Amino acid sequence: MAATPSLFLDVLVNGKPCDCDVIVDCNVGDSVSLEVKLTNLSKNLVGPLALTVVPYQDYQNGVQIYDLEEAVTFIGSNTFYIDTVKPKESVVCVGALLFLYTGDFYLNIKFQDDSAGRELPLAWFTLPSVHIKALDTPQQAGA
Repeated sequence: MAATPSLFLDVLVNGKPCDCDVIVDCNVGDSVSLEVKLTNLSKNLVGPLALTVVPYQDYQNGVQIYDLEEAVTFIGSNTFYIDTVKPKESVVCVGALLFLYTGDFYLNIKFQDDSAGRELPLAWFTLPSVHIKALDTPQQAGA
C-alpha cells in the first residue's frame, strides 16, 4: 500500500486489500477485521515500534473528529507493539473494530519509535487513511 525507503505497508480490511482509493463498506454492529502487514525492505533491523490505529470522521470542511468512543470500538487493543522486524521479513498486526452508528469513518494508522517514545520522521507516515462506510444492518426477512 505505502512505501518508505525501508518499509512496505499492506492494509487489509475484512480480508480485502485496501488503499486510499477504496471505500470499504461494512454493516453497523458487524465485526470489521483489520490487518496491517509491515515488511522491512532494508538491510537493517527495524524496531521496536508501536503501531496505533485511530478512528476519526472528516467532515471535508477542515474539521476532523477523533472523539468517537460512542461510535467506534475496538475488539481488543488499538495499539500493537512490535519488538523488531528483521531485514526482508514481515510482521502482521491483526485487530478488529465495531461500528455502532452509520457514517463515513477513517482510520489513521501510524507508527512510533517505541524505544525513545518519540514519533518517527515524517517520511514514515506515508500511509493514507483507510476509509470505511458503516451502513445500516439489513433487516432480516420476516423481522
